[in-house]
Amino acid sequence: LELDHVTIAYGETQAVEDFSLHMEPGEIVSLVGESGSGKSTLLRQLKTCLTPHGTVSGAVRLGDALLKGIPFAEQARRIGFVLQHPDDPIVTDKVFHELAFGLESLGCDEKTMRLCVAEMASYFGIADWFDRDVAALSGGQKQILNLASVVVMRPDVLILDEPTSQLDPIAASTFLHTLRKLNEELGLTILLSEQRLEEAVPLADYLIVLEQGRLL
Repeated sequence: LELDHVTIAYGETQAVEDFSLHMEPGEIVSLVGESGSGKSTLLRQLKTCLTPHGTVSGAVRLGDALLKGIPFAEQARRIGFVLQHPDDPIVTDKVFHELAFGLESLGCDEKTMRLCVAEMASYFGIADWFDRDVAALSGGQKQILNLASVVVMRPDVLILDEPTSQLDPIAASTFLHTLRKLNEELGLTILLSEQRLEEAVPLADYLIVLEQGRLL
């Protein structure tokens, strides 16, 4: 994943200024900064269906290709994105429906889909939730489900925008431990914005600090 001199402005307001980043496969990078420093704005440039309107210069690449030239369906598979609020991404009523939704949307055949969903439920230790209503889950459980629903598509890069901000300390620690496990066991490349510095710093290979849209 590569950002090359990216600048983002909304009217007269410059949200991100001349930001560059190069991530190798298998790295974990933590992005930190005060509220309003530009973290979410920057991360949303890495998934074009989430990118807000504004004036953008510079280039974003996934592998050798410019991100804006990669079709939405391919981006959906290759770039996983976990949002800040656990309820926001959820679109179905049952846990197993939620796990299958991404694969179903990409046209995966039923046999493969069932196998992938079963494997991911087992990997995340949520097989006993399978038939539960999503509405009955806690915030921490919903966020683990959101993560599993993204990872089941086997993305190249996982991007997370303050995923623990709505969780209690125990749920947050469990979530971040799961990220480390995904990185070590599946080789997943992870870009994470996080406010819990005591967790984010030891988790990461590299720490990036933003201040008012600039790399500090």
